[in-house]
Amino acid sequence: MQRKTLLYNNKLISYRESGTGDVLVLVHGFGEDGTIWDDITGELEQFHLLIPDLPGSGESGLLDGEDFISTNTSGQAEVFPEIDDFARIIKYILDHESVDQCVLIGHSMGGYISLAFAERYPGSLAGLGLFHSSALADDPLKIETRMKAIEFMRANGAQAFLKTSIPNLFAETFKQNHADRIEDLVKKGNHFPVTALVQYYQTMIKRPDRTELLKTLKKPVLFIIGENDTAIPLQISLQQCYIPEISYVHILPGTGHMGMMESPVTATFLKTFAMQAMKLSNKT
Repeated sequence: MQRKTLLYNNKLISYRESGTGDVLVLVHGFGEDGTIWDDITGELEQFHLLIPDLPGSGESGLLDGEDFISTNTSGQAEVFPEIDDFARIIKYILDHESVDQCVLIGHSMGGYISLAFAERYPGSLAGLGLFHSSALADDPLKIETRMKAIEFMRANGAQAFLKTSIPNLFAETFKQNHADRIEDLVKKGNHFPVTALVQYYQTMIKRPDRTELLKTLKKPVLFIIGENDTAIPLQISLQQCYIPEISYVHILPGTGHMGMMESPVTATFLKTFAMQAMKLSNKT
């Protein structure tokens, strides 16, 4: 894959690109970068793949913005990124690549960004994939949990937080059999500034409920669901699967929140969905 860069509001945005077929965009989640998809990209060579590093992750620069807990002593209002800002960056990459339409797959936080993209740019979308993700907004308990995590990261650093949180994203069997792979993922956390992870949590706290979008979106929606996912529980996902007009649903047995690593068969699901979504789009 070829790594490319561009400037967005004077911030360096990095992404990887390969292939010449229909465009498939893979958007990573919290505490990850675009390399999280590497286990399955080899099975997607028939597509024109675009895999960004979100701002603050991988090789992309951090967006400007302060955080919820104000450190501003001048009394001025704080400014911080929102989920829609990341969606704008995805569109910016597509425009730079002269892409009119794509299939967009988002993992976890990447799914929230993909939903924002679908709302803002429906004409640029052939299909939407929620890969261990949800259209629901954070409930009060989740907001409280995220705010406590922000306090923990500020006090202890990004690496300490990811060391405790990343292993919990995997199902027990994978954790027992692939402890080395999880450790490698944790080590990547050394590259994350606390500010980036805090920004991500802030954007997730602020994001709106987009279940209504699932009702009105005239594009197929893919749900990849982990049977043992504790971050986006099975029942939460199942409650949303019936909402879109056209749904593709795959439940991954014995899998947690990281299907691209835990269950490589997800590549087949993405491939089939992208082909079908493009075919439907070409008919309209």
